[in-house]
Amino acid sequence: MMYYLHLLSEQIKGFNVFSYVTFRAVAAAVTAFVLSLAFGNFVIRKLIALKVGQPIRTADEVHRLAELHSAKQGVPTMGGVLIIGTVFLSSVLWARPDNRFVWLALFSMIYLGVLGFVDDYLKVSKKHSGGISGRLKLIFQLGLAGIVAAVFLTNPLIEVQARSLYLPFFKIPVVPNMGWLTLIFFAFVIVGSSNAVNLTDGLDGLAIGCTITVAFAYALLSYAAGNFRIAEYLQVPFYPYTGELTVVCAALTGAGLGFLWFNCHPAKVIMGDTGALAIGGVIGVIAICCKQELLLAVVGGVFVLEAASVILQVLSFRLTGKRIFAMSPLHHHFELRGWKENTVIVRFWILSAIFALLGLATLKLR
Repeated sequence: MMYYLHLLSEQIKGFNVFSYVTFRAVAAAVTAFVLSLAFGNFVIRKLIALKVGQPIRTADEVHRLAELHSAKQGVPTMGGVLIIGTVFLSSVLWARPDNRFVWLALFSMIYLGVLGFVDDYLKVSKKHSGGISGRLKLIFQLGLAGIVAAVFLTNPLIEVQARSLYLPFFKIPVVPNMGWLTLIFFAFVIVGSSNAVNLTDGLDGLAIGCTITVAFAYALLSYAAGNFRIAEYLQVPFYPYTGELTVVCAALTGAGLGFLWFNCHPAKVIMGDTGALAIGGVIGVIAICCKQELLLAVVGGVFVLEAASVILQVLSFRLTGKRIFAMSPLHHHFELRGWKENTVIVRFWILSAIFALLGLATLKLR
């Protein structure tokens, strides 16, 4: 909405800044951060009043982990509502309201946020770490992938490029037309991203700290993909609607910093599946919108490592009866090997920042 204030620039000097994506992106980040601080304690008090405490894995599931995380018992979960709310309000306030990619990203975030909220509610009501079945969760995630694919493949302006597959380090698409495989590819990106962030959300501030670096990196990638001159110079795909996603990514960065204020160790609130599924999903959708889907595997390297550790652990146990890690996801492995929780968190944040920088570096290596 604030975008339209640039129309007053002829009468009021300086109002033309509202037409600039960079200005509105910074404003969205600051707005999301301030809103998070302003409403954070209120949301926490409400969650405590509703008695939505985080259930902890029981000792029979993994005795040592239950001991390490015993202090987290009862910490309010579903804190993702704070992230979703501040990102949505900041994006609506500062992004162009006529941009379809903005609304697609926000819809995806809310869609998966609702799914995660139901999952969290079932966990709390049953007082058990199990919520929605994995199969049902997958069905809803695939449903979102179908909606996203429909938006792209029914628009003649972006359909051809949507079907193309780009790889980091390559100037031209390695697959010019994926055909019906586009839907499968979109599903892989959205489901993989959503679940990877969810798996990473196991320690105080871990997932949201990594989210901040990934969101910031994709703010830059979205800006490059939405600016014709920059896209041409860097030899990256140009999408006319993508520039405004810079505002959404900046809002997610600011909201992440604001949520980290309350989620840092020892956490006062946990994002839960409400936040994790929504964050992962919206990052996946943004990666699709700026045609940097596979680069997400580099930028979101920590998320990939966490998800890969779970897959490898399951495969190893089923095939050989032995476990590769003391426990998966990967952050629990290091906990059980003696690393302090803060040590694991900060070192994973460092890795996340390095992965983001490596991802951005590929823009010049084409």
